[in-house]
Amino acid sequence: MPSNRTIAQIKSGLLRPALTSHFEVQIPIGSGNLNTLLKGIIPDTVAQDVLNISCSDASLPGSSIATFELQNDFTGVTERYAHRRMYDDRIDFTFYVDAEKYTPIRFFERWMRYVTGESGPRTDDSTIELNNVNYHYRMNFPKEYRCERGLKIIKFERDYKTTLPQHGYSSLEYEFIGVYPISVSSMPVSYDSSSLLKCSVSMTYLRYVITEVTQERQQPSLSTSPQKPNVEPKTDVPQPIKKASKVNDSFGGTYGPGSQFVERDTATGARLDGGSDPQPITTRQALGLDPID
Repeated sequence: MPSNRTIAQIKSGLLRPALTSHFEVQIPIGSGNLNTLLKGIIPDTVAQDVLNISCSDASLPGSSIATFELQNDFTGVTERYAHRRMYDDRIDFTFYVDAEKYTPIRFFERWMRYVTGESGPRTDDSTIELNNVNYHYRMNFPKEYRCERGLKIIKFERDYKTTLPQHGYSSLEYEFIGVYPISVSSMPVSYDSSSLLKCSVSMTYLRYVITEVTQERQQPSLSTSPQKPNVEPKTDVPQPIKKASKVNDSFGGTYGPGSQFVERDTATGARLDGGSDPQPITTRQALGLDPID
């Protein structure tokens, strides 16, 4: 029956699809005589990395299972049993061609010439004359021109091996066994508006192996430990600041002679103790112009 899902479950399951633009290709250069021949074009790992990143298009391989049918064991039922796994016969790559050395064209053309015995040392020590009308060739042995391992297609995403534990990451690595190129497509050139020159290559292989790398998403855990303050409290508690005030010790009580406060008539405001209030100081006396009585 249908189940309820939260918005967070739908977002995590549907709103983060895999993209086709994040992949990496690794092209091998073989071993033995093939390696010596291809080293003339790819002399070091830097040049090999340039060839790898110039691949603009590739395809993840596919396969199928071959079956045979068995009938009449059960009434009206046709059974199918698997007997073989069938791999695609080829895989296609497209490379951007650099204007300095035309590296992809020269690399795969030289590899194919070695397959057909047109370049490199021959096993029968015969002389190669490519321009001769009576030229003939003989194929090399598969163990000479085939790369048993090394051709890889790695599919990953933008946040591959992210440091954020709540995201996680995954990648798929396809490694092809027994590969070599079988065709280089034609590349039209024209005086019309210029466009990028691309080299399309088809390679055949025996089978492929998948290596899965997966780092699961980690859920945040709740901590039950008590939180400690970043700053420890001081041991000495600050004392309140006392306001400085001048107190006349000669004053007596609140009311009466010699005190700060005196009794006054509520109607006239005159002092009831018979004393007299001090005369107010004028502005000239405050400025020192007139003497104070």
